[in-house]
Amino acid sequence: MTRPQPAIGVRFAGTGSAVPARVLTNADLEKVMDTSDEWIVQRTGIRERHIHDPDAGEGTAPLGAEALTKAMAEAGVTAPELDLIIAATMTPDMPTPGVACTIADRVGAGQIPAFDISAACSGFVYALNVAESMMRTGGFHTVGLVGADCLSRHADYSTFGRATSILFGDAAGAVVLRRTDDASKGLLAQIMHSDGGGARHLYIPTHRGHMTPGDEFDQRKLGVVQMHGPAVFKFAVGTFPNLIEETLRRAGLAAEDIDHYVCHQSNSRILEAARERFGLPREKLHVNIDRFGNTVAASCPLVLDELKRSGRLREGHKVMFLAFGAGLTWASSLWQF
Repeated sequence: MTRPQPAIGVRFAGTGSAVPARVLTNADLEKVMDTSDEWIVQRTGIRERHIHDPDAGEGTAPLGAEALTKAMAEAGVTAPELDLIIAATMTPDMPTPGVACTIADRVGAGQIPAFDISAACSGFVYALNVAESMMRTGGFHTVGLVGADCLSRHADYSTFGRATSILFGDAAGAVVLRRTDDASKGLLAQIMHSDGGGARHLYIPTHRGHMTPGDEFDQRKLGVVQMHGPAVFKFAVGTFPNLIEETLRRAGLAAEDIDHYVCHQSNSRILEAARERFGLPREKLHVNIDRFGNTVAASCPLVLDELKRSGRLREGHKVMFLAFGAGLTWASSLWQF
């Protein structure tokens, strides 16, 4: 006879974030490419972004470790208490070791399991859903979850690469999740999707053979983000509201029942369209893309940390995480705090 498992909850015990020291403004970009502050702001909402300096020791794993250390401090958790570390990233500092393993070593977590998830801008939300499942079924009690990316290493800061290089910034965000006896806290609903057929619209080729049919080969494109802007914009504008509706329907809730929508920051116009579609007040959908740009997997935890530090995020709130990106991937994670 199988004994029934005790009901448990999962709570957010702490948050943290880290960004590189260097700030790259639109005015800085005007000096190296044919663009303008007005053009960038009107189309993306971005005014500045942070860019890492490898020679200063900055990178995906170092930023991730700094963010997790801050989250652990807020949670009152020491390194030996961590059972697991998951890092969401598409820009590891090296092909191997994994970012999560490096972070575990940097924070002094010992020989605990640590692994990476690669789902581009959706990575942190994917990782949230994976972590919650492992905590409920795998016996993990305290989990460090990191979203970190340094996409500037795949940007061309010249007029040739201006279509994508203006978009991205580097950052890391982290949370500490802990099991609790309060079964009311935790995941209410989650959605995860992918469409590999749409991968041709947003990719980083490293070989001539990786080029999408119809894309003219140029040596300068290798290792640099390639994006079919109109197709990606159409995908995001259509996916975002549908993802919200699907998640609300699965949870049996209405849009107004959610206290905060923690959204991937890809484009201010996309965020504003979704806010208007559901009639959300501005305070429910926090926007920071103007100061950080698109930080890929760091985007959602960066927003969450700002909400937490501002005092706007409180116990009892319902929070919906939403992201979409290369892969193509899109995902949601709705939590009771």
